[in-house]
Amino acid sequence: MSETEAPQEQGWKVRILDLSGGAEDNIVEEVGVFHDLAHANAFARAYVRDSVERCRTPGASAKDVLDTWTSFGEDAVVIDAEDDGWRSANELDDFTATPATPMERDWRMLDPRRLVDGEDILLEDEEDAGAEEDDTDTFDPGLHNLH
Repeated sequence: MSETEAPQEQGWKVRILDLSGGAEDNIVEEVGVFHDLAHANAFARAYVRDSVERCRTPGASAKDVLDTWTSFGEDAVVIDAEDDGWRSANELDDFTATPATPMERDWRMLDPRRLVDGEDILLEDEEDAGAEEDDTDTFDPGLHNLH
């Protein structure tokens, strides 16, 4: 299956696996729906990158980080992506050897559960702007005198 091929009708999903064995079949949850494989792969990569960093302690060697991650971390697998899906095994050596930047760890920004229809979004700033407009009648220039 190639990235240009259409995914299953429901879209792509990423399975989160608890490596500590605390969940049934090690499955914590399935995240989706991702509309393309690249998005699902990017989410899985960032999720694992963050998990590895949560297992890093000051002064730990790459081997120590790997040992901790394989005992307590979380892995992510793109369901039904076969060879086109991102695999943590391909990058674990680099992840454990080199600390991640905040951007590399930010799986939350890639989480499709955060994506909503543009018409449904009312930003807090817009709510606050409406409240501030009501407060303009009470502005007191004497309070802002610089002399």
